Amino acid sequence: MAEAYFPVGPGLGPEENFLSLDDILMSQEKLPGRAESNLPRLAFALGQGSGAGSGDSIPEGSKLEIPMWLAKGLHDSKRRLISVELPKIYKEAWRTVFSADANVVDLHKMGPYYYGFGSQLLNFDNPENPEIAQCILQTFINRFRRIMDSSQNAYNEDTSSLVARLDELERALFQAGQKGLNDFQCWEKGQASQITVSSLVQNYGKRKFTEMDG
Repeated sequence: MAEAYFPVGPGLGPEENFLSLDDILMSQEKLPGRAESNLPRLAFALGQGSGAGSGDSIPEGSKLEIPMWLAKGLHDSKRRLISVELPKIYKEAWRTVFSADANVVDLHKMGPYYYGFGSQLLNFDNPENPEIAQCILQTFINRFRRIMDSSQNAYNEDTSSLVARLDELERALFQAGQKGLNDFQCWEKGQASQITVSSLVQNYGKRKFTEMDG
């Protein structure tokens, strides 16, 4: 009998979890950059070669659209293989929008991995990293309450419009809130499974009685 698949959560901060499907998809998101030296045998991989041979090179100075996983591999502050640019949603102009009212932004349209991708950007030595990190954190804080309020006030309703503008992390939070609401409603109606003492508590009690008898 095949075992059920249990989703693996994304990594936290600047590290990915390569067992997480969300992190695998996030690492495919493109990052604008520039070749700071000649990059051999990468033209075809980045969609800039004819495919005629494996020796096609990317010349120095070329503008690039690089998947995050490859950008992290090529980024080396000592060798200067590539330099990366901030995607527009993490630049100062958009950070100002987020600080004014983060709830008006359609993160799914701009992302959809705003928090995860932004955290990965901190791997690159950008002087704006402290501001980026602060903006990501504050955006999450400012949007969190509305997300959870929405999830708790939408019982047996079509929630597609509520989650349409959410980043993938926010959608997972919304689903967790919905599950908590549905579980509570089932319990309130007497439809939940019978609550039993956990085996951990039972074993702890047995061990305490054994110690007392000794």
